[in-house]
Amino acid sequence: MTSFTTTEEDCPLLCFPSCTSTVFSFTFTLHCRPAFRRRREVKGFPAFSVTMLVALVLLLLPFGSLPTSSGAQVPNQGQIKDPPIATNGQPFPWNHMRLPKTISPLHYDLSIHPNLTTLDFTGTVRIELDVHEDTSSIVLHSKKLQIFSVLLLAPEGVRPLQVLEYPRSHQLALLSDSMLIKGSKYEVQLEFAANLSDSFHGFYKSSYRTSSGEVRFMASTQFEATFARGAFPCFDEPAFKANFTIRITRERRHIAISNMPKVKTIELPGGLLEDHFDTSVEMSTYLVAYIVSDFLSVSKTTQHGVKISVYAVPEKIDQTAYALDAAVKLLDFYDDYFDIPYPLPKQDLAAIPDFQSGAMENWGLTTYRESGLLFDPDKSSVSDKLGITKVIAHELAHQWFGNLVTMEWWNDLWLNEGFAKFMEFVSLDITYPELQVDDFFLGKCFEAMEVDSLSSSHPVSHPVENPVQIQEMFDDVSYDKGACILNMLRDFLTPEAFEIGIIKYLKRFSYKNTVNSHLWESLTNVCTSDYLDEGRIKHREFCSNRDLSSGASKWYSGDELDVKAIMDTWTLQEGFPLVTVEVRGREVRLSQERYLKTDDPSLTEGFLWQIPLTYMTSVSNTVHRFLLKTKTDVLYLPEEVDWVKFNVDMSGYYMVHYAGEGWNSIIRLLQNNHTALTSNDRASIVQNVFQLVSVGKVRLDTALELSLYLSKETEIMAVTQGFGELVPLYKLMEKRDMADLEKQMKDYIVDLFQGLIDRQEWTDSGSVSERVLRSYLLLFACVRNYAPCVTKATQLFHKWKESDGNISLPVDVTMAVFMIGARTPEGWDFLLEKYRSSGQMSVKSRMKAAMAFSPLQDKLKWMMEQSLYGEVIKTQDLPGVVVTVSSNPRGYRMAWEFLRANWHTLIKKFDLGSHSVSYMVTGVTNQYSTRDMLDEIRGFFGSLSEETGSEMRCIQQAYESVEDNIRWMDTNLPLLQAWLDKHKHRISHEDL
Repeated sequence: MTSFTTTEEDCPLLCFPSCTSTVFSFTFTLHCRPAFRRRREVKGFPAFSVTMLVALVLLLLPFGSLPTSSGAQVPNQGQIKDPPIATNGQPFPWNHMRLPKTISPLHYDLSIHPNLTTLDFTGTVRIELDVHEDTSSIVLHSKKLQIFSVLLLAPEGVRPLQVLEYPRSHQLALLSDSMLIKGSKYEVQLEFAANLSDSFHGFYKSSYRTSSGEVRFMASTQFEATFARGAFPCFDEPAFKANFTIRITRERRHIAISNMPKVKTIELPGGLLEDHFDTSVEMSTYLVAYIVSDFLSVSKTTQHGVKISVYAVPEKIDQTAYALDAAVKLLDFYDDYFDIPYPLPKQDLAAIPDFQSGAMENWGLTTYRESGLLFDPDKSSVSDKLGITKVIAHELAHQWFGNLVTMEWWNDLWLNEGFAKFMEFVSLDITYPELQVDDFFLGKCFEAMEVDSLSSSHPVSHPVENPVQIQEMFDDVSYDKGACILNMLRDFLTPEAFEIGIIKYLKRFSYKNTVNSHLWESLTNVCTSDYLDEGRIKHREFCSNRDLSSGASKWYSGDELDVKAIMDTWTLQEGFPLVTVEVRGREVRLSQERYLKTDDPSLTEGFLWQIPLTYMTSVSNTVHRFLLKTKTDVLYLPEEVDWVKFNVDMSGYYMVHYAGEGWNSIIRLLQNNHTALTSNDRASIVQNVFQLVSVGKVRLDTALELSLYLSKETEIMAVTQGFGELVPLYKLMEKRDMADLEKQMKDYIVDLFQGLIDRQEWTDSGSVSERVLRSYLLLFACVRNYAPCVTKATQLFHKWKESDGNISLPVDVTMAVFMIGARTPEGWDFLLEKYRSSGQMSVKSRMKAAMAFSPLQDKLKWMMEQSLYGEVIKTQDLPGVVVTVSSNPRGYRMAWEFLRANWHTLIKKFDLGSHSVSYMVTGVTNQYSTRDMLDEIRGFFGSLSEETGSEMRCIQQAYESVEDNIRWMDTNLPLLQAWLDKHKHRISHEDL
């Protein structure tokens, strides 16, 4: 699944210090350094577009120790504290959140009849069961379903079962008056009914408005992680894989699609039709999907014979061509790369008008936000194209990582999401080199570090028990950190050995469930005889020339490679290491500790990683490698050097502190010859030095002196990271009455990048990275009221408005143009008029972001209220609207009050633990830096009960972020003032 955030193009201004976005809408990932940031992913939500820009805008606006278990990290079975009592007052026979292992499903025969007039549905499910232990009860999941009839189909005949319900655990117990015998096969049949859900989960209703104003309804599913139980009774845990045969009853004016191809349609009395779908492969319940709608589709066939179809509402079917071509190319790529044929005859991609996440990997029927799938060559930006391609790559990677091989339990969600996120970049680097996806991977690691630097973070593999905890696992740690440690492991093992290992993993565990250790086993001794017998020629050649130990010998010697021992330190403990490097002559002293934003040093104790260090020096471009397995160690260089750079290209998931004269040597290098380092190295240096200010390792004036080199920077990753570190410094001041210092800081940033801004053309020319950077810079300049930018944007907006929106603006500059236009009531109203009538999702996203950043407070209030109502602005976009308003200097207080006033409605609509709720909580609070506001935030969230969210991790993250902001301001404001005064004096002196 792809989590929904903003697009990287839009992230720049709005959200810094780290922008994650997703083309699917305009939710921005607000990363405020030193404040806590937003995501997302959103699920994978990968994407980029208005989002990155919006991000920029938002930016600009005020705005344990290592576990010892080595097997499956199965969470505590979650024994219920009090003896469970069913709704009828009888004792419930099971007292754990997890289902018993006494019975497992083999096959579901599911019939569903949704009524799109009354907006409810009925159904019948017959489940074939395998009994592993003698038992008289069948315990399975059901949530808010009316159960009408339950029958047991046993070898000796058909008989009714007694039904007990325990809503707290979403469980049903079906009681038999005779024992079900181990080894015997039974079937149970249940009839049920429910309303189509008002949320975005389960079997839910969606709607859209045609150009003529007609509202049309449809029904769609979203079952990950624990919502299949709201659509039909089932064993709703990932390890209970089974086959599914689905039938859907519909009206003639609709179509139905599901995971498998339709095999026949039967006419029923009353003019209804019943579509029968082929039986699926074995899969988990969360991957089941079906849609009833009036969608149209376009189709092509891959080189391997798989039919690809893209579905959308009729008036948007002309925006599906790009997604169709991308899906064909990417499915063929994965088919070849994984050396495992895609197992289904078709793959559908459907754009859903109402969709909470970014996308979902249902096997054979992936679903998306419209903004994550639909592309208009004339109106969509290059960031939109990048985001859409990434999200398709993410969901199609899941057809192998997640669907074919599935984690045993949600504690290892990262085996699904980390791999899918990682494969986005691997696949696009090969299939779409023109998208320059490598320029954006580093941002994923920076985003993960934002969350992972707090004590409320969690290990990549982390015990979870209930649905709220499971939902919270869909975060930057599972997605982005997972991808970053996989990238580090690939660099460690070599890309060839890594590829062999993951193919072994997929082949060995096809249609099965796995835990962490299964992956590490497959990546150890990859050149075994069993693989060589069936491996590809290129892999056999690799293994004949070098085995894995020789491939890894560049890291160490003398020890047997133990992938599990290395990677357990990265997946079973939270956080990441800070490596301190001190050069004394030829001697390089190394030490490691946990990087943690806290004023309690004891929280950093007890952590130790096995770190694949890489480094280069002033005298050698060769990448040297060393596996640091101890708290301290010493390296010896062949000769003395002027500088050393560790974590080359930031291939490792760790920060580096250069002690002694180390930072001064790096600053001299950047000032005199910054291109001696790659752009990724420069970006990581900028990120590291400012993050080290937050933990007291580096003085702020040192970091600011380093930032001066950015006036010569032109590469997107280093430039955007510079913004990401500097903008949050003034954003913290915007909510404190510090107008003079705030203006000084803003002026410094504009002056720093003025040369690069002035060189930008108001066109759509250049490479992908150049175009994304242009959008970013012009948006920043306009929001910061840089006169040449404001003048040009104002002229373009007036020309566009005078043409009634008919002239074509350069796509790359529309965000900046709309942002300026939304500052006046007339301009804002015109944008709203065009927003209502536009059918291009990317254009609507840019308009929405601009309107939410307007200084017109009555308009901001209206937007939040309308997003909650869902008529003009879709409720799926509410989190993005609220967070954008919260970053607006004229709207942050309104956003906080809106969140509090509508809390109970919001958690009902978006569900506790969801990324949407987490995004709003952290996005609305992370720019505060006063003790009074911290008390107010604690007062509200502290008043909640567990049922209304008091235990959510995002609340603890919000507290920590504000506390970190307070510490930062208390420590660094005098230094910031002194440095800016000195810099201003220095510039004035140079001008003289």
